[in-house]
Amino acid sequence: MHSEQILKNINLCSGLAKCINLSNLTLNLDDNQIGEKGASGLGSGLAKCINLSNLNLQLNHNQIGDKGASGLGSGLAKCINLSNLTLNLNSNKIGDEGASGLGSGLANCINLSNLTLNLDHNKIGDEGASGLGSGLANCINLSNLTLYLHFNLIGDKGASGLGSGLAKCINLSNLTLNLHSNQIGDKGASGLGSGLAKCINLSNLNLQLNHNQIGGKGASDLGSGLAKCINLSNLTLELNHNKIGDEGASGLGSDLAKCINLSNLTLYLHHNKIGDEGASGLGSGLAKCINLSNLTLYLYSNQIGGKGASDLGSGLAKCINLSNLTLYLQQKQFICFGL
Repeated sequence: MHSEQILKNINLCSGLAKCINLSNLTLNLDDNQIGEKGASGLGSGLAKCINLSNLNLQLNHNQIGDKGASGLGSGLAKCINLSNLTLNLNSNKIGDEGASGLGSGLANCINLSNLTLNLDHNKIGDEGASGLGSGLANCINLSNLTLYLHFNLIGDKGASGLGSGLAKCINLSNLTLNLHSNQIGDKGASGLGSGLAKCINLSNLNLQLNHNQIGGKGASDLGSGLAKCINLSNLTLELNHNKIGDEGASGLGSDLAKCINLSNLTLYLHHNKIGDEGASGLGSGLAKCINLSNLTLYLYSNQIGGKGASDLGSGLAKCINLSNLTLYLQQKQFICFGL
């Protein structure tokens, strides 16, 4: 970092430290060269702003690394009156140590009700995701949570650790969790499902697990967890580009049948090697979702034939309250219906 840039960062941080009565702060420092020292200094400045209740901090593309992220976390830990926090840190060379440091800081922000945390395109891995989950477990007043963790080398242990943390956030009503393009398999999906099962007050869930390594058992176990979220009314589940197959599709169908309050459902299940049996099982389950009003199903690029398509249709015919249906069924082979 150039000496001139360092001086500017020092001046900014020193200035913030004197604004002890700040309650609302939006700070956009995207695409600069603040580095680890700048981020740590910023954290030190924010630590003095003990009356902050709303903070929006944009630090994307700044190479802050682990030390910078941990320094930020240490500063945020002193902002105990925060209720709304948006923190964008994507593409910053943050690893497990930095993510865990952030988690430790957030653990002290017990008054948070709304949190958006963007850490995509870093390398937080299993330990980082678990550390982040441990921190979030203390934020028991969270009602709205958005986590962007895609492209982060997160595997089964990390997804399970994250799930364990979310299980403590019992007041969550709205959750967006983006974990696509990681290394999550069946065990990770199962662990995540077990955690979400404890979030019984969830009404809106957007879960993105596409481009992972989830098989039939993982999808079924994830579904079993979601089945316990009995207050879900809006669900978007992205599982495309995995390998859930017939077992996963059927299991999901059976479990979604227990989400009796679902009114809006979007399922991304394309590119999953689902055949007739899976499509039939999915249809049988959806047939019991009697309160569905809006349904979108992405089932293209699977292995569904005429029987599977017919059985799926028979199931959907029982969703008597459906007002809007969008169905993508184009397959690698033709679906032939008998006349």
